[in-house]
Amino acid sequence: MESVTAAVYVIPTDSPESDGTLAWDSTTMIVVTSRADGRQGLGWTYGSPAVASAVTSHLAGVVVGTDAMDVLGTAEKMNRAVRNVGREGIASMAISAVDIALWDLKARLLDVPLAALTGQVRRDVPVYGSGGFITYDARQTREQLSAWVQEDEIPRVKIKIGESWGTNEQRDWARVALARGSIGPDTDLYVDANGAYRTGQAARVGAWLSDYGVVWFEEPVSSQDLAGLAEVRRKVQPDVTAGEYGWTLADSARLIEAGAVDCLQLDATRCGGITGFLQGAALAAAHSTDVSAHCAPNAHAHVASAAANLRHIEYFHDHQRIERMLLDGALDPAGGKLTPDLSVPGHGLEFREQDALTYRQG
Repeated sequence: MESVTAAVYVIPTDSPESDGTLAWDSTTMIVVTSRADGRQGLGWTYGSPAVASAVTSHLAGVVVGTDAMDVLGTAEKMNRAVRNVGREGIASMAISAVDIALWDLKARLLDVPLAALTGQVRRDVPVYGSGGFITYDARQTREQLSAWVQEDEIPRVKIKIGESWGTNEQRDWARVALARGSIGPDTDLYVDANGAYRTGQAARVGAWLSDYGVVWFEEPVSSQDLAGLAEVRRKVQPDVTAGEYGWTLADSARLIEAGAVDCLQLDATRCGGITGFLQGAALAAAHSTDVSAHCAPNAHAHVASAAANLRHIEYFHDHQRIERMLLDGALDPAGGKLTPDLSVPGHGLEFREQDALTYRQG
């Protein structure tokens, strides 16, 4: 490995956004480039600018000089390198972005699609449209959900609930009703509370969610509250899901062992990249549990196609918008699925550096 570099890009949202516990007006993308033998690999994550510093300060030194064919060995070196700074959070996102870039580089050096390295059990990967932010008015919500269902033919969509840390259930109810009215009776409706509710409250909310045919109840309580998630899961009809903050394999194991989820979420841009995603999917499969890829749809398309127990990829509004703006080769969700391009090496994506210059920091 000759070099590993990281750069930070801050992209404004197209309108104000929030979920039940956080509001934002921009999304930060950290782009990692790995180079060896005249080729380069591309990886990325979404998080703090500090992720780029972690790549430079803690990871580049252990990655440069390694064998580009030995991604698993390099992944282990990165895990060990961050022992004293903490494996979770910033360090985990840095490891993830580098790992994605290393897998992409290896595939390009071998001149094969990334799916040829990970294996591929499905040609197409289902997606669900994800947005429905609490800051959206009724018109924005209807237009977004209707476009996914009618134009892209995506048969499942998700909105945010849990407004103001669960203190405005009346508007949560109204927005779920609006969503159901916008998509009709035949489209699956998902909701995401981002951990806003208390356990008993989440169980009560789950009861009326069933009245609207909601089948996916994401993070009804904090993902750190394993007992609470398990209790809600026992009491509600929709599937209870969590895992997007699973930084390590141990985090995923705890969710499964606690009986806290019907479907485990995995995020390759947080859980250790392609390496971590494959490990997490195998762990879930050993417990007869499905997995769903969280956000960053183009980072997940190839590796998700390798998971026999995959339900779908989250086609998240912010990330798909950025990836279609800045990545040549970004995939189209038409028909409710992403189809990895097997005609080009690696994940088939090229970063439009010139187009991104206006968003670059530092």
